[in-house]
Amino acid sequence: MGKGDNPVASAGQSYAELLIVGGGIMGLWAAVHAERLGIDTVLVEAGRLGEGASGGLLGALMPHMPDRWSDKKQFQFDALVALEREIETLEAATGLSAGYRRSGRLIPLPKPHLRTIALGHERDAEAHWRSGARRFSWNVVDQPPTADWIDPSSGGSGFVHETLAARVAPRSVIAVLSAFLQAARHVRVAEGVAVSAVDPPHGIAQSSAGDIRFRRCIVSAGHRSFPLLEGLTSGLGMPLGQPVKGQAALLKADVDPDLPVIFRGGLYIVPHEGGTVAVGSTSEDRFDDPAATDPQLDTLLAAAAALAPSLAGAEVVERWAGLRPKAIDRDPMVGSHPEHSSIIALTGGFKVSFGLAHRLAEFAVREAMAAPSFELPTSFALSSHIAVASRL
Repeated sequence: MGKGDNPVASAGQSYAELLIVGGGIMGLWAAVHAERLGIDTVLVEAGRLGEGASGGLLGALMPHMPDRWSDKKQFQFDALVALEREIETLEAATGLSAGYRRSGRLIPLPKPHLRTIALGHERDAEAHWRSGARRFSWNVVDQPPTADWIDPSSGGSGFVHETLAARVAPRSVIAVLSAFLQAARHVRVAEGVAVSAVDPPHGIAQSSAGDIRFRRCIVSAGHRSFPLLEGLTSGLGMPLGQPVKGQAALLKADVDPDLPVIFRGGLYIVPHEGGTVAVGSTSEDRFDDPAATDPQLDTLLAAAAALAPSLAGAEVVERWAGLRPKAIDRDPMVGSHPEHSSIIALTGGFKVSFGLAHRLAEFAVREAMAAPSFELPTSFALSSHIAVASRL
């Protein structure tokens, strides 16, 4: 069955070797890996595929700073490099574009001390940003390498121009993954099916379309994963995570889609194909309406027009708001539940999901099936997040 079929309602009580709860970027990548491994899988999504945080506008794929190298930074670096080939493979299989481009990034340096720090990062990148024969650089320059894109006066002490950052069009990625699954032989997809509870001892998920029996279950429902996992966890002093609201906008602007992403203090300006530029984003722990935009977005748009003057007066095509999953320890939350080995978490990506989801999902699927795998940074493990929540 492909997208649009309902394997739960049609079967009364469905069964899957692997149940994936949530059809955002994490769950879709998990389903792709399950298909590649030939695992009988049902993916259920409460709404439409990718309609939550995965259906946003930005798509910026930003690396960590290259200093103080760690296993977490190495994992992210490897994932960002590998994503290019993964996207090419899926685009070839579906005939669709994910809007991927290794565009690089510009960071203005308004103060002398920031230039000194950036010069240290330049040396760090030479040491760490290497993948086989490929090298990626963090260059400190006096003037921006592209004319008429970033305001030259914003970099009083120069600019960073790094070549590792990339971008995708989030909704195009969702469309590519969904199209791949429509032709899947082993994966069945059901939209409009919400899971309210999971019973690991009996291998049953209670859903709006009936019970689903499973051998293993990956919980990848964004911020809705946290209460599902908390209901299975004893001794918690705090919730495992929370939703964080983000706002962004899409502008109509005649700019070259090859231009680098501009980043300054939480402001992202991301050129895309089709004469559009995405601007974002806020990070709001408190909010009244998760789907409403407000003057905070107007402030971002004004800052973007000041930093990239060609955006001044640009038409706003869309204003967007949504909730991202932020785990208690901020890092992604992945891996088997320490009290229920049949439950595997795959959530909490917050701002890094599109760059890491393909690798995190591969780990989750392999862990679910006890297949040979690779190591994750220890801070990503569900058990690590549970330990933090239990101490507070």
